[in-house]
Amino acid sequence: MLNFRVDGPAHAPALILGPSLGTSLRVWDAPAAALSRHFRIVRYDLPGHGDSPVVPGATSMEALAALVIKVADAAGADAFHYGGISLGGAIGAWLALRHPDRVLSLTMVCSAAKFGTEESWHERSALVRGEGTRALADLAWGRWFTGNADKAAGQAMIDDLLAADDEGYAECCEALAGYDVRAELPAITAPTLVVAGRDDPAAPPAVARELADGIPGAALQELPGAAHLAPVERPDAVVAAMRAHLPRLDGMAVRRAVLGDEHVDRAVANTTGFTADFQDLITRYAWGEIWTRPGLDRKTRSCVTLTALVAGGHLDELAMHVRAAIRNGLTPDEIKEVLLQTAIYCGVPAANAAFAVAQRTLGSLE
Repeated sequence: MLNFRVDGPAHAPALILGPSLGTSLRVWDAPAAALSRHFRIVRYDLPGHGDSPVVPGATSMEALAALVIKVADAAGADAFHYGGISLGGAIGAWLALRHPDRVLSLTMVCSAAKFGTEESWHERSALVRGEGTRALADLAWGRWFTGNADKAAGQAMIDDLLAADDEGYAECCEALAGYDVRAELPAITAPTLVVAGRDDPAAPPAVARELADGIPGAALQELPGAAHLAPVERPDAVVAAMRAHLPRLDGMAVRRAVLGDEHVDRAVANTTGFTADFQDLITRYAWGEIWTRPGLDRKTRSCVTLTALVAGGHLDELAMHVRAAIRNGLTPDEIKEVLLQTAIYCGVPAANAAFAVAQRTLGSLE
């Protein structure tokens, strides 16, 4: 099993993010922090990279894709959106071709339908087996970054390269040697976004255009000031492109994720002709427009909501949102701190009533 990490709301749609050769799941750190507000992010390390062990025989795209399917299964992601950088993107293309029922959408970042020549990858494999990944370190910065990269973030990627197991890296090179899906691109049916770094020497814009032209309906986004590791160098631009590509969470999905299925099912069952328009209003605007905005994460929105409900004296709603706050990741101690703050700014009597509601609600959850 490959090492993987899961972030984001448990009930949100799954988005698997694959790394580039020579890096670890840290290559997605900045974009994952933003995307995990609305998606359950599953990031993995390639064999012999990061905290993943070497997997003997993982020398083909088929073998690497099978390992990612095992990660998806372990994370409970029967169907998932997928985004990958370079080799990670190639794995995504392979998954979209071989497992179309599981890949909901595809984002290929600084990737290709074929990388270089078979001979060049076998040569690199032999070099790393003989001299280690340190033989590649001096050239990596110039291939991965332009002058725009954050030095600390860039150095972390070089550290990942140096820490990669030589055999694990070499086997990934062999998988790339045999990778060529140019003739199969028209068979990819998942909605696809191709992101290219304008200054990427490994997968230049012309290679990205080949992908976009070959995959039916694919969109192409070219990023200036980015080389091969665009999610490290231009994380905000990559996130913006992916947000525009990925489906927006509908209000009902967010409402269920925050309030829970039991509460929402009860509200829906109690809807009448008189209240139907109001239920539609709050689902579309409160949950579909406000709770899905990227500016605040759900924990922060829960803090704001609790405070507003205390100030307004809406104690029935407060109980519901105490439960929601727990679902959004707040701890009882953090809820207590919010209520203490309201004692100063909303009044002691209001906070006293709120503490009583919160205590009963939290007690019922134990």
